[in-house]
Amino acid sequence: MAEEREEREVVETSEAQIAVHWQEEGVIMPSVKFIAQANMADETIYDRFSLDNFPNCFKEYADLLDWDEYWTEILDTSDAPCFKWFKGGKINASYNCVDRHLAKNKNKTAIHFVPELVEEKTEHITYQELYVRVNEMAALLQDFCGLKAGDRVTLHLPMTPDLPITMLACARLGVIHSQVFGGFSGKAAADRVVDSGSTVLITMDAYYRGGKLLDHKEKADTAVAEAAKEGQKIEKVLVWQRYPGKYSGDTPMVDGRDYFVNEELKKYYGVRIAPVPMPAEAPLFLMYTSGTTGKPKGCQHGTGGYLAYVAGTSKYVQDIHPEDVYWCMADIGWITGHSYIVYGPLAICASSVMYEGIPNYPDAGRCWRIAQDLDVNIFHTAPTAIRALRKIGPDEPAKYNYYFKHMTTVGEPIEPEVWKWYYEVVGKKKAAIVDTWWQTETGGFLCSTLPALKPMKPGSAGPGMPGIHPIIFDDEGNEVPAGTGKAGNICIQNPWPGMFQTIWGDRDRFVRQYFERYCKDPKSTDWRDWPYLTGDAAVMASDGYVRILGRIDDVINVSGHRLGTKEIESAALVVPEVAEAAVVPVRHEIKGKEPDLYVSLRPGFEATDELAKKISQAIVREIGAIARPRKVWIVPDMPKTRSGKIMRRVLGAISNKSDVGDVMTLANPEIVEHITKMVQD
Repeated sequence: MAEEREEREVVETSEAQIAVHWQEEGVIMPSVKFIAQANMADETIYDRFSLDNFPNCFKEYADLLDWDEYWTEILDTSDAPCFKWFKGGKINASYNCVDRHLAKNKNKTAIHFVPELVEEKTEHITYQELYVRVNEMAALLQDFCGLKAGDRVTLHLPMTPDLPITMLACARLGVIHSQVFGGFSGKAAADRVVDSGSTVLITMDAYYRGGKLLDHKEKADTAVAEAAKEGQKIEKVLVWQRYPGKYSGDTPMVDGRDYFVNEELKKYYGVRIAPVPMPAEAPLFLMYTSGTTGKPKGCQHGTGGYLAYVAGTSKYVQDIHPEDVYWCMADIGWITGHSYIVYGPLAICASSVMYEGIPNYPDAGRCWRIAQDLDVNIFHTAPTAIRALRKIGPDEPAKYNYYFKHMTTVGEPIEPEVWKWYYEVVGKKKAAIVDTWWQTETGGFLCSTLPALKPMKPGSAGPGMPGIHPIIFDDEGNEVPAGTGKAGNICIQNPWPGMFQTIWGDRDRFVRQYFERYCKDPKSTDWRDWPYLTGDAAVMASDGYVRILGRIDDVINVSGHRLGTKEIESAALVVPEVAEAAVVPVRHEIKGKEPDLYVSLRPGFEATDELAKKISQAIVREIGAIARPRKVWIVPDMPKTRSGKIMRRVLGAISNKSDVGDVMTLANPEIVEHITKMVQD
């Protein structure tokens, strides 16, 4: 009978619904001081951006920009779901991020570049210098490479100012750029070259990581060779020099193909290139989502809509004022860096910090020293970095004299315990925190508190942004009401200017993956019939605040009970000794799946059976016996990507005794063998 009951439970439990055990945290109000200076303290914004006022509400964001020609139609749905924003308008992203600020702010610092080596001086690039360098690079791309509006160019650049300068030079010409994260392999770059049809690759000879000068040029040679196998010829490889006038790579240059940007630029001294007025719906860039298998997806972002959305959210969510020093610690190789280091902040004339290296070089205090030295007052980073800094330097922030008025977390759900450390220790209980949720595909924030209007709630991304209207569906397309404690598939009811236009060269995949499941009428041109499927599981509280539980696939079905991996990981982090936690599903004959829990410890603590038992008991106490891990594995470190994300796929393969695949692109591939021996011996 028990087995029959279990089988019936499995059948009756909707695949979309998760019984959520993670308790709601209390709210924390931002300080009166923050509210008094906020860019957005007008509560009527939520009414102005209601569905009743959609899509005209987004005129407010578009009016933050300078247009060559004003649009005639704010939203064109004729090719739904490939929506076009501000149709008929013409605009140039480079002009909006640079030229228009010169009249009043040419001497203002646009980018504070902090090299990884402590002995190298910070470089302060003014808007005037940025203007000069962007123009000269645009001249090189136009005259030397023959690039023009609509062409694609692949960038494989690390975190130096040459990257945003190159992006803005492309945007000036209407050339579509595709930046590949610098830590990715030459093969990954080749895949993106092939898919985008690029004939020019722009790279760098070397860059610093962990104090070491890494040869980066070798990846370009691999990219050229691999792309050629797929029939895509790279005609020119442009190589920026980390130290102008000196070659720091170990890989020889190839005559007739490879050229030093720094040398070629000398020919374009003083040249000015008029920004090309681009149709608002013209593509600005491609941002490829990285997957472990399958063809990379080139998310195509438009010019007018995207720029309007990131400018508006930078001003109102990040609360950037002219006098602020803003530091987004992301890599420009990801969408966060595109939206909230380059295009958003520069569009509103911000002073933005750009750091070359890793947050713990040469020690765990580096971030807070940079913040003190540059008087950073807005700090923007990912839970991955916060967890790492909490693990290796929990007491470091207290040693430094800085003051953050505002802190952002982005990229993945943040556990309440980690949120509290971020707020109490890093923010010194003074900073407003916005825990944002969005995706590569969405261009900008989807859910977030507006920091002066909505209170903070640890572990919750907050309500939908003004103009963003989330809805949670079960598998049959029925709405899961807020406040029921049930989770489902979170979707967005309406389009918005920052969303991607399509998957480059694959409209069918775009429709199939993001819209088909809940589309009410495939032939409809009414946006109401095309809710956007995010692929994330979430629960909405009665106050409209959203908690993201991870990807729909990151859910473990134990005897018909659907458990979100993020809440199990959060429960483990309640144990003071635990620094990081990762949950993976393991096959079980009776239960279907059961969770394996991997944890790494904060410095000074030893792995013991007693501690493993304590962690397991914490899971049971916080969630219930159904979530008790099969085993708690205390490991010296987690397998991580070079951007710092834990590779749960690898841990899952180890627990299930299946092939871990290629791990050589990980930041620490040696840890995989260590964990495999621990688990499988």
